[in-house]
Parts: sequence; structure tokens; C-alpha cells
Amino acid sequence: MILISVDDHIAEPPDMFDRHLSARYKDLAPRVLEDGDGVQQWYYGDVRGRNLGLNAVAGKPPEFFNIDANRYEEMRPGCYDVHQRVQDMNAGGQLAGLNFPNWTGFSGQVLNQGPDPQVNEVMIRAYNDWHVDEWCGAYPDRFIPCGLLPLFDAELAAKEIHRLAAKGCHAVTFSENPEALGMPSIHSRAWDPLFAAAVDEGTVLCCHVGSSSRTFHTAQDAPPSVAMTLSPVSSILTLADLIWCDAFQRFPDLMFSLTEGDIGWIPYFLWRAEHVLDRHHGWTGHTFPEGTEGPSDVFRHNILCCFIKEPIGLANLEHFNIDNVCWESDFPHSDGTWPEAPEVLSAVLNGLDETQIDKITHANAMRHYQFDPFSSRSKDECRVGALRAASPDVDTVTRVGRPADDRDLVAWSKISARVAANR
Repeated sequence: MILISVDDHIAEPPDMFDRHLSARYKDLAPRVLEDGDGVQQWYYGDVRGRNLGLNAVAGKPPEFFNIDANRYEEMRPGCYDVHQRVQDMNAGGQLAGLNFPNWTGFSGQVLNQGPDPQVNEVMIRAYNDWHVDEWCGAYPDRFIPCGLLPLFDAELAAKEIHRLAAKGCHAVTFSENPEALGMPSIHSRAWDPLFAAAVDEGTVLCCHVGSSSRTFHTAQDAPPSVAMTLSPVSSILTLADLIWCDAFQRFPDLMFSLTEGDIGWIPYFLWRAEHVLDRHHGWTGHTFPEGTEGPSDVFRHNILCCFIKEPIGLANLEHFNIDNVCWESDFPHSDGTWPEAPEVLSAVLNGLDETQIDKITHANAMRHYQFDPFSSRSKDECRVGALRAASPDVDTVTRVGRPADDRDLVAWSKISARVAANR
């Protein structure tokens, strides 16, 4: 197989802004601070960044997964060092990956929340320059660049889409629910400048789980496993918004992706949407783009989806447009299968033909994100076995960190309380 993931993550290094800000802005740059307990945490002014915790556990056994923020030396270097990341990718048989941000929030929420929009824009551009030029630029045949946007201003966001496309970046983060961030909803026309730019450049708007800064808790005292089980729920809400959104009438080639939400639930919700259309079209009056008969057509034409290892969606593949189904590694998150992804994925893909497997494992990602690693290396050099042979000595066990204990449940309770307070 040839494996290209459409969802991996970076635990961004503390010095990432050093080479991408003028002297005027260096004192305003986001920074890593250490509290009295030795915890390292990103801050942008007074805005607290997302923690590391479960976002950086690759190579650890589940008994060492921690929910609280940790330190860089408590994770494997491949989480934050691009050279070590490539070695880890080789060991996992993975050719390439699209890397989402971490401490900024998955749609760059933290950098959009600063008090000065002009400074926010500067920091977002600096983040993108670091990501495209340093992280992805170090190994351009191994990374699909993914940019952040100044979502507080759709015109500025459109300009950044054009700027990023000129640098070869055709993926950007967009919120799964912008209204939850205090921005216009997907159903308003406020985003049309951004949508137009995305269509012009062939750029995909990526809606990652958690990119609305909301998580789903049934009750504040519910055990953590409830929320972990419900993690794909936000993608369900995003799908519902998108398949009934009228933006596709104005921008029929606009492409979104649903990221890290799995796919097995999608056929049912498409059925439900078709049922709603059949029973309620008389009074809702919803119309669809020319040549599109209903919400299922919108999904098959305009929305990408991806999975890590769940078999349910593949068992119902006839309900999907296979040209829009991709694989994700999710390195270094806790749902990821590194370094056994090839073995795990082979079992899940069992029964599909070679053409179907190639589309899901790499061809779809290459086409949608305008990424061509074969221009610099042969296909045989891109396969799992060849990559593993290139880095045979990588220790795939992460030998730092601590066993999980009561501190993790306490940290989870604090997170739940913050979520409840912000509802």
C-alpha cells in the first residue's frame, strides 16, 4: 500500500514564531509558559492555548495516556520535530500527511481570539509561513500543507487563501460551527468571499472535530468515556448544516472535509435527510443546486470524509462517493494506530479491489489537495515496505511520560466544568 493521511497533528515547537515575525511583533508573539507545577502551556496574550495531553501520546500504551497538559520531553520528538516526524512516518509505513494545528485550536481559534485583529492577522500569517515553509518545506514530498485563516474577517480570509495557494497550500482549516465561535453561521452569506476564493484556488475547507471549541457532555458528572464516545457528534451536526446549506447553489464546486469524525454514521443521516426532504419539502421550500436532487447528492459531490480504522462505513461503501473517502492516521493522537496502521488498515480494507484501496489510501488525497509526491520519487519508493526499510532502527515505543492516575480524572473534571460554563 501507499499511505497518505488527511489528518495528522503537530505539537508545535516553542520557537516556531522566531523566524517569521518582524521586531515590531516579537514581544506580542504566542509563547510557552511554565506554571508552578512544571506544566508547559501555550498562551497568546491572556488567551490560553489548547493543552497537549491526549494530543501527543503516539507510541505510549493506553495505561500512559494522560489528559492533563504535559511537557515536550514527555512525548516522542516526532510530535514536534519535523525530522523525527519523518522517521516516525517511515517506521509506520506512511508516505505523507496533512498536519492540523494543535495549541491554536483546530481552526486556529486561539489566534482569532486576540483583542487586536491586526495583530491576530500577523500571527496567523506567521503561523502559516512557519507551517508551509519550515515544517512542510523541509520535506515537501511528505507533507500536505494546511493553513489557518483570519476567520474574524471573510475578506482577509479570502486573501490568505490566495496567498497560501501561491505557496502550494490547498487546504485550510474552517470551523465545524463558526456561529459557536461568535461568527456568522454557515447559512449566512457572510462567508461568500472566502468560499469564492476557495473555489478559485481549488482549496478544501477542512472542518475538524472540535474546531468550534465545543465538546459534547451529557452531564457534568458523566464519566469521561461518555464524552469520548460522543466525539464524532460535532461532525454529525456539521454534515447536517452542510447538506442543507445554500452556498452550493452559488458555489457548486466548493469542497469541505469532515475530519476525525469517522464515517460509519453517515449513511443513516443521509437517509434521514432524504426522509426530511420527502416529508417536509412542501413547507420548508428548500432548493438544491442545478443537477442535484437532494442532500445525498450534495454530500457525494461536495464533502470529503475520512476514517482511521472503523469498518462500518466501508461495509456500506455503496452509500458513498468513493472518490471522496480518505484515510487518516491521526498521529500523534490517542485514536491513531501508529505504527501498526498498515496492518490494521489492511484488515479493514479486506474485500475491496486494488482500485478502491488506492483511492482511499492515497489517490483521493493527492487529487483533492493537489499533492504529487510521485513527481520526486517512484511509486515503489512510496510503499509501506520501502519506507519502513528506510528507517529500520526507529524505536516505536515512547519511553517517556507517566502512568495515568487520578490527576487525569481531576483534569477531565476541570475541562468539563469549563465547557459547561461556556455553554
